[in-house]
Amino acid sequence: MRGMRRGAGAYNRGMRFAAEIFRILGGEDPSRVSYTVTDGGGGYFFNVKRVAEFSATRIVLRGKRGAVEIEGENLALGKYFAGDVEVRGSISLVKGEG
Repeated sequence: MRGMRRGAGAYNRGMRFAAEIFRILGGEDPSRVSYTVTDGGGGYFFNVKRVAEFSATRIVLRGKRGAVEIEGENLALGKYFAGDVEVRGSISLVKGEG
């Protein structure tokens, strides 16, 4: 709609509302990093805002709320687009922070 602008406050209220709905329905919080680890090694991580730490044995990905720590061998970043990150290598552990 022309002439109407939503401020940051309206956006934040909308995100909190969406997170509450997901919590009630048993879904995942859309502002937290979620992931799928594949059988052949590597994995896909969603809702990533930034890469906080990176080495061949440890990667930390931060979301809007919380983060995940990935440990393994020969870790490398693959595609990173629109908050989705591909991690290549042999993942041995994924744990959430915050």
